[in-house]
Amino acid sequence: MSEQRRLHHPAGSLAANGLALDLDPATAGWEYASLRVVELPAGGHLSVPTGESELIILPLAGSCEVTCDGQDFALTGRVSVFSAVSDFVYAPRDSTIDIRSDGGGRFALPGARARRRLEARYQPASAVLVELRGAGSCSRQIVNFCSPDEFDADRLIAVEVLTPGGNWSSYPPHKHDEDREGECALEEVYYFEVADGPAGPGVAYQRVYGTPDRPIEVLAEVGTGDIVLVPHGWHGPSMALPGYDLYYLNVMAGPGPERAWKISDDPAHEWVRGLWEEQSIDPRLPLTRPMSTRE
Repeated sequence: MSEQRRLHHPAGSLAANGLALDLDPATAGWEYASLRVVELPAGGHLSVPTGESELIILPLAGSCEVTCDGQDFALTGRVSVFSAVSDFVYAPRDSTIDIRSDGGGRFALPGARARRRLEARYQPASAVLVELRGAGSCSRQIVNFCSPDEFDADRLIAVEVLTPGGNWSSYPPHKHDEDREGECALEEVYYFEVADGPAGPGVAYQRVYGTPDRPIEVLAEVGTGDIVLVPHGWHGPSMALPGYDLYYLNVMAGPGPERAWKISDDPAHEWVRGLWEEQSIDPRLPLTRPMSTRE
């Protein structure tokens, strides 16, 4: 199998066990990060054991009810990832979650192999902070629903990124594959959704490349439901084609004792950050709005 095929999985290619996407650490070829996507018809339900992983139940489209550890949670959800910031539920390791949806929908379950067993709990959309990052054509929106500073978990780090059509995100290219000053080792999954255009589905592009001692090479055309795995190396840009807004869910986890998201920019391109001082944030942002926004 080529490296591109090993790291870029088109929509449907990892469907298994009643899931539209079933990526566990063994399938990914690493140790910690996972991602499942559940698609339910109206009135549908599915039970999912968490095993050794902590999970979040995050509506991508639709609403649902979740039962975990004897508690029932109602998720308002959203029409689509481009319509609103969503509420979510955290489920601990060594539990079983039951997801039911009267109207049907699509639900992401980002996860990470956990050491501690925390409590199941609900987070409303109003408590989710949004960051507007970059400027000009590098403007994008970060939804920090499970970042280290905003939500408590054992190892799991997960954020949503929305990039207006024509903009570049995950830029400058960066990496987080070494435990050293200013950087920590994190495996990462990119899950994509691309807004449709008047003539049909949109596409975007994702770049991953390595260092001389740890080569890696991916340049993938991605659409809704695709994933790209980043076991190591520089990743970025994520390119939103003009006319097609881009969404991706980042799922990260690693072995470090500290749950942290520390990155290093590619030295060849880090100078680009200096351009943002004289540019404005894209006025189309934020594409989706919570109750509070950080700029």
